[in-house]
Amino acid sequence: MSSPTDTPTGAPAGAPAPSPAADAAGVAAVVYNPIKVDLEAIKRVVATAEAQAGWGETLWFETSKEDPGQGAAKQALDAGATVVIAAGGDGTVRAVAEVVHGSDAALALLPSGTGNLLARNLNLTLDNLEHSINTAFTGTDRRIDIARIEIRHDDDSVSKHAFLVMAGLGLDAKMLASTNDELKARIGWLAYVGAIITALRDKNQLRMKYSLDGGSTKSVRAHTMIVGNTGLLTANVLLLPEAVIDDGQFEIVMLRPEGFLSWVQILVKVLWENGVLRRTPIGRRMMSKEVDALNYVKGREIVVKLNHPEEIELDGDGFGTATAFKARVDAGGLRVRVPQA
Repeated sequence: MSSPTDTPTGAPAGAPAPSPAADAAGVAAVVYNPIKVDLEAIKRVVATAEAQAGWGETLWFETSKEDPGQGAAKQALDAGATVVIAAGGDGTVRAVAEVVHGSDAALALLPSGTGNLLARNLNLTLDNLEHSINTAFTGTDRRIDIARIEIRHDDDSVSKHAFLVMAGLGLDAKMLASTNDELKARIGWLAYVGAIITALRDKNQLRMKYSLDGGSTKSVRAHTMIVGNTGLLTANVLLLPEAVIDDGQFEIVMLRPEGFLSWVQILVKVLWENGVLRRTPIGRRMMSKEVDALNYVKGREIVVKLNHPEEIELDGDGFGTATAFKARVDAGGLRVRVPQA
């Protein structure tokens, strides 16, 4: 819903809000999660930035449990916003991007919450309100890939979504499904510890068939499958080392551990080799070959059919259970504000 600040003081009840000034450089809209942001602090910084940039009056739209951001973002575009600022966590960013994608507006990020994975992968500031807001008003646009996904659920319904970072099945989705939201809000990533332990105790494997880019169908058993548009997780963990946010491709990883030693192989590969050795030419020469427990593939489109319904997540939010899905990359489909070079 929109906040009371959307209608100017003194406007007749029910009257449409005036259009932005014709000579304004642009108009920003802030779509904010009221639980995760300090709204008054944001408004103070925005007022200064919009005045300095010579922009029209900023519009304000609040998300809710019923509308995590899509409806608010549509209102922002309908009101003439040229930049839509997503103020919240990864879920808010994903929901806003789903609507801004394909429009003439750009998405700007005001990170908040525990993940902020898109901001991390774009090397944007995570805790500097002034810098993030100034980037929204004075930055430049960068085109990045956005993923589109169709999920077939266990009731045979099909839902369509977008994601920017990763889609996951298996351990990844089960961990998120087991995480207490209230605890997460209070203590952040520590809330995932118990959920990880619960998920690791689950011995069930994914049994599925998949095809890449219309190619041959392959059968596989895996503990986890992650389809990545970007590769960096929190704590600087590089899970998908060849995932590039503007190369028009996914990098997909399948975790297939067969026991304790396999998990050790995975941790060494992800935390040590991807996170440390890969960052220097000498280190890259020291890296080991691929291990059986960790299989990487790349492609523009992936179709997956599961033997049994499995939990699925997009950008850190659960989307119920899936029996199949198709995901594709829309190359350069989203404009994101980044700082001037």
